[in-house]
Amino acid sequence: MSCPDCFSGSVKEGKPRGEIITLHGLQTYATGPADGRTPEATIVILPDAFGWEFVNNRLLADHYADRGDYKVYLPEFMAGKAAPEYMIDTMRDLINGSVFAKPFHFARALAGFVPFILTNRIPKSHPRVTAFFEALRKAEGADARIAAAGFCWGGKHVLLLSHNVTVDIDGKPTPLINVGFTGHPSFMEVPADIADTMTVPVAFALGELDGSLPADKVAEIRKIVEAKPAPITGEVVVYKGAGHGFCVRADSTLNDVASQAAAAEEQCIAWFNKHFGL
Repeated sequence: MSCPDCFSGSVKEGKPRGEIITLHGLQTYATGPADGRTPEATIVILPDAFGWEFVNNRLLADHYADRGDYKVYLPEFMAGKAAPEYMIDTMRDLINGSVFAKPFHFARALAGFVPFILTNRIPKSHPRVTAFFEALRKAEGADARIAAAGFCWGGKHVLLLSHNVTVDIDGKPTPLINVGFTGHPSFMEVPADIADTMTVPVAFALGELDGSLPADKVAEIRKIVEAKPAPITGEVVVYKGAGHGFCVRADSTLNDVASQAAAAEEQCIAWFNKHFGL
């Protein structure tokens, strides 16, 4: 389930350089290699609870585009009900602030959380995600190289997309994605989300201190996904001292956390490059 750390963290500084387009019915932040290289594959980011407009998620899309030859899309999957950015400060005040102010911060947190979860609980939001990927696969074709990278809320959707989900192209069932990456997924069910259901290779970036995935669950995830036969063998990397949300909302002023977030970026791109032969 969702946890306080899903709404905690740090807002990064920087100006995203992509453009806003409408893609398969959704507003989408789109970006590509800064030096003008022709993209050789596509990454679709399924964001954390703060959604497609959150600057951290857009900067991450830019980083992915620059680190590989990728076109990167960050669609509006949340129907206008992403968690508001103010919740980052609100959660900090709720946990660390004055006891007398806690009722106010609690009410403010609920005001941000309730619309998000009512609109974007997984069973309700996943049809929107699937529809986008079906349209993308049909438009790009069976031979297109499509990857999905999901974080927190979006991580669960990547796992569901890896469950032998196909669309018919010229009479042939074609997977919606070729490869997946998930950073500290929320709402994850172990082993149900990764056992016999997973038919696409997925890499995991997990925080050692992620309260939603204790050590025994991480060990179980590793045992299952790394034992899958090629070409769907997965990968699990545990980042020491990192908590939930570190891939997206790490505090850039803290060297250890910032370096772990950068390492997770490298892990993701290396994973996609490996499977696409780039």
